[in-house]
Amino acid sequence: MTSTPVAMVLHGGAGVLAKKSYEREVTHMRGLAARGKAMLNDGRSALDVVETIVYELEVSGLYVAGKGSSPNTDNRYELDAAIMDGETRNAGAVAAMEGFVSPVMAARKVMESTPHVMLAGWGANRLAEREGLERVEEPESYYVPAAVPDGRAYATGTVGCVALDAQGRLAAATSTGGTLKKTPGRVGDCPLIGAGTWADQDIAVSCTGQGEFFIRSLAAGTVAARIRYLHESPEEAAQWALKDVKRLGGDGGIIAVGRDGRIATPYNSEGMKCAVLHADGRITAGVQELS
Repeated sequence: MTSTPVAMVLHGGAGVLAKKSYEREVTHMRGLAARGKAMLNDGRSALDVVETIVYELEVSGLYVAGKGSSPNTDNRYELDAAIMDGETRNAGAVAAMEGFVSPVMAARKVMESTPHVMLAGWGANRLAEREGLERVEEPESYYVPAAVPDGRAYATGTVGCVALDAQGRLAAATSTGGTLKKTPGRVGDCPLIGAGTWADQDIAVSCTGQGEFFIRSLAAGTVAARIRYLHESPEEAAQWALKDVKRLGGDGGIIAVGRDGRIATPYNSEGMKCAVLHADGRITAGVQELS
């Protein structure tokens, strides 16, 4: 019997299209929510769970992250990811990383194998190689950019997971291939701690959407600050952060879970794909769309 109700939220990115069926993605996310539930009920840490779930999102090829990423204007695949342990506030991130299957696994290696929080470009690649992470030997055949109905690649996309474990610990992880045809070296909010990813002892947050606006609004950090200082609920704090993103001209979504198991999944884009393991044990999954 667990001492704390476990809870988890995962997302497959903000922005949905009316003409596209998301049945595969929803089925996949529901299965991952069930896997996360089993891991949490077995006593696994929130940190292990968010890494595992985001890894599975990366390798599926169904989302604009990992295998589903699109190339930049030089036809190269530069990927970003971050992971954060709420109990210790240890964090790791990689930016503009090339040639490896799982950026989120590399981010955890940064957190646990170096004194740093972020490594970028060649430095991230060298660490991943040193740690023996799985390589992408032939990028042209490995990556399968997620496509819209007319065959073009998605413009933006991110995946993420937040979790509360049976010991009351929180963690967050986020991974992305970035924006379509981005400038080489572009880094979005995903690997920036406090912008696209955050976890502390009160809340775990993962953001998705137009990264530049989430950076400028310090979105994930704003959610955490409003909970800590204003004592808002995860939903209230996330809604406020999204309003600030909107004020700057952006849109997207936020997933969050608090230390009491309350969750939030607000968005102001056309929609967001997500699955939720509620504190009462229920699993829900689907595509939320603006009415």
